[in-house]
Amino acid sequence: MSREEYIRFQFSEELRKEVISLIQSRDDDALHVYFDDIHHADIAEVLGELSLDQATYIIKLLDSDTTAEVLMELDEDDREKILENLSAQEIAEEIAELDTDDAADIVAELSLERQLKVMSKIEDLEHKADIQELLKYAENSAGSLMAKELVKVNENWTVTQCVKEMRIQAEFVTRVHSIYVIDDNDRLIGRLSLKDLLVAKPKDFVKSIFIPKVDYVEASDSVEEVSKLMQKYDLEAIPVVDPQKRLLGRITIDDIVDVIKEEAEKDYQMAAGITQEVEADDSIFELVRARLPWLILGLFGGLASVLILQDFEEVMSLPSVKSLFFFTPLVAAMAGNVGVQSSAIIVQGLANDNVKGSLVNRLLKEVGLSLINGLALGTLVVLFGAILNFDVLFSLTVAISMICVIIVAALIGTFVPILLHRRGIDPAIATGPFITTSNDIFGIFLFFMIAKLILQF
Repeated sequence: MSREEYIRFQFSEELRKEVISLIQSRDDDALHVYFDDIHHADIAEVLGELSLDQATYIIKLLDSDTTAEVLMELDEDDREKILENLSAQEIAEEIAELDTDDAADIVAELSLERQLKVMSKIEDLEHKADIQELLKYAENSAGSLMAKELVKVNENWTVTQCVKEMRIQAEFVTRVHSIYVIDDNDRLIGRLSLKDLLVAKPKDFVKSIFIPKVDYVEASDSVEEVSKLMQKYDLEAIPVVDPQKRLLGRITIDDIVDVIKEEAEKDYQMAAGITQEVEADDSIFELVRARLPWLILGLFGGLASVLILQDFEEVMSLPSVKSLFFFTPLVAAMAGNVGVQSSAIIVQGLANDNVKGSLVNRLLKEVGLSLINGLALGTLVVLFGAILNFDVLFSLTVAISMICVIIVAALIGTFVPILLHRRGIDPAIATGPFITTSNDIFGIFLFFMIAKLILQF
């Protein structure tokens, strides 16, 4: 099947019914013919719409080479359930077809008892040792993300010997992104251009044609650091070394894309006030546990706003200024919106490592921006008041209060994420309910305090 046909694949209810019918009739030959023409990512999509028993049946039916790739494309929860239905031997057979990084990911999802059983069934001792090595690295480190499969050549080899060794190594590498050059102590010293290799003479040594400059990361570096480096230099793969710069493995762009996606999903949920990763089909208990804490925070924020309004209860008895209460939702909304805008921009900048310079300069810039936005919005409020025949001083009071509230909200939205980032806390937590609630409280308080000073009630 061509790449264009893969792109055109679309799952449908008719397709699901057809597959289920073939499973129920145990028509294995027809299932083989059907799935042989489908990309492993599309097979994963189909399995995601089947019951656990039906999906397991397909996994056991197809060859390990195909199903190993399918397992990596499945949703993590679906994969975990299917793995529970497979024996240790069957899992080991799937793992044997995977690159070491993917194999380690699957083994890590198993219980410790099952890990030991599965590892004992792996016949390729070198593959087994590589997986065990990867499992030792801390989660979210470069070492936990790397694969051991790569092509490396010694600086003292001739071009002829280099090509011969590369052919042997390339057999076990799915895609060759780079050719790394090492010294006799297995230390990374550069990379080899395929073009330079092709035009070199057979008796030339690698040391005379390799490129010394090569980007790399250490196994202890965080995946966020790796992600930033690969994005900055548009790298398809990056080598991983130990503190002595010995070559350990490589990280490819597909793994980094997964990291970026997971981080984006996490930040999006945190911005929405969800404290842990959840999905729509998770249990009610899991969804409540993830969402309730921020709703409680919002509740207390709302109660704090009620207490503030009670302190200005006398406003309701003054005909000339009681209309201030009608503008409370407007001021609170503007404060929340401005705070979320400011924090969202800062959080995005921190994620992309674009927030440079001193905090003071950043805050001053935000004050200037807020002043411009506030003046524009305040002018509209005054015009609105003129249309509705509000007292001019009253309209100016609302406008001035709103300008001050906008400036304060922008400062909070800017300062808090930067502060959290410097304290090692994910700044994404500063967006959404946190900023909205805090700015509601400050906004309402400032609104009535400024109005009280101007209108003298």
